[in-house]
Amino acid sequence: MKLKELPISIFKAAQLNWSAPERLLGEAQQVPVIVSMTTIPSRLRKLALVLRSLLNQTVRPEKIVVWMHLEMKGQIPKAVKTLGEHPKTRDLIQLRFTPLKSSHKKLIHTIDEFPNHTIVTCDDDFIYHRDWLEVLYQDSLLFPNCVIAQQIRSIQRSKNGQLKPYKQWRYQADLNQDPHSFLAIGGKGVLYPRQALHPDYSDVELFMRLAPKADDLWFKAMELRQNTPVRLCSKIVPEPIPIVGTQSFSLKKDNVDRDLNLQQWQSLSDYFNLDI
Repeated sequence: MKLKELPISIFKAAQLNWSAPERLLGEAQQVPVIVSMTTIPSRLRKLALVLRSLLNQTVRPEKIVVWMHLEMKGQIPKAVKTLGEHPKTRDLIQLRFTPLKSSHKKLIHTIDEFPNHTIVTCDDDFIYHRDWLEVLYQDSLLFPNCVIAQQIRSIQRSKNGQLKPYKQWRYQADLNQDPHSFLAIGGKGVLYPRQALHPDYSDVELFMRLAPKADDLWFKAMELRQNTPVRLCSKIVPEPIPIVGTQSFSLKKDNVDRDLNLQQWQSLSDYFNLDI
């Protein structure tokens, strides 16, 4: 977390924590979307705050599903239980448990449970802007067969065909980059229409071998195999606000700083013979 983000994070957290669930929900209209996420033990105490930011949207999802490892079953904080038991939110928030530890569970299990629904994924360390869900949903009405993201990159190769380092996978709209190369970045929110991924999406043995720490890349490979386009959302909402105390662990340290993303995409590309 950047120092300048600290005051706004503290302010927004206090604002959300002091609001009753019925006030957070207000009169928001429900849209046919499932919001899905996962969390880890080190962020569990902040989960209620993330959930409150998802309740405080201008539109209401059908469900908010949180996937956790089985070992976390007896560790649910009181603040999360309170939201799950409140009359206004108990049918909205669902806590689910799985033996799977990798971050892929935030999407694959929800597709299994809600195969005919639009699914929006998010992360467990951010407070999301109030318009976040609505702008993703509105774009899905215009582009119903596309994966839509608040942030994308463009998978890049050099002239000799070698993959460039991940930090050079920059999306630049003015360069007319190949739309097949667009990679949805999960942290800021991604919308997946029904049947966006190839049926192999839930092959645990395969994704743990090829992309164990890169769910975004695994989903991209499944999108390419399913011929599902990726689009940058037409309206970019303000950046999600990092939550104090959640930033000590991040896959970014390995995937970006050590460029494991490049290695994992190379494995996926070779195995599936992808031409991106």
